[in-house]
Amino acid sequence: MYLIVGLGNPGKQYETTRHNVGFVAVDEIAKELDIKIDKLKFKSLIGEARIGSEKIILAKPQTFMNLSGQAVVELMNYYKVDPSKMIVIYDDIDLDTGRIRIRKSGSSGTHNGMRNIIYILGNQDFPRIRIGVSRPKHGEDLANFVLGRFDKTEADNVVESIKNARKAVIETVETNLDKAMNMYNK
Repeated sequence: MYLIVGLGNPGKQYETTRHNVGFVAVDEIAKELDIKIDKLKFKSLIGEARIGSEKIILAKPQTFMNLSGQAVVELMNYYKVDPSKMIVIYDDIDLDTGRIRIRKSGSSGTHNGMRNIIYILGNQDFPRIRIGVSRPKHGEDLANFVLGRFDKTEADNVVESIKNARKAVIETVETNLDKAMNMYNK
């Protein structure tokens, strides 16, 4: 079983912000698998599906970004998911818009949602897919930037990176993480 967690903030006002690309990626996976993410359990909206013979749980924590670990630990404990089979998808200001980076483990970097997950789990050894949203311009407030929307020139790149994140998750489940990393870490 795999647990696929997309990070974001609940609420209409956040739907298309940079900080919610994790939610959007999980929605794209759900669309691909023709499932709904509509059950509220463990402080998350979840949907269940199969990729081949592998069961997957798609989750969008409803705790707000900086408290994502509360939902993730409840999901992991209930479903008894090994950390190596949990993939967290989230925004990253250290990557250019349109790029993704897949890692087997690592620190939270500057991301508070990931920091909270690692802190509550007491473990940073789980796969993650970072979706680039670029850095704010000099002097621009980081919170306003990540809670802002993409401009038209960035939109196509973001759509492409979300598609690649979706493909990387499916490739990981169907084959393995190393193959997905080789295909999508460009």
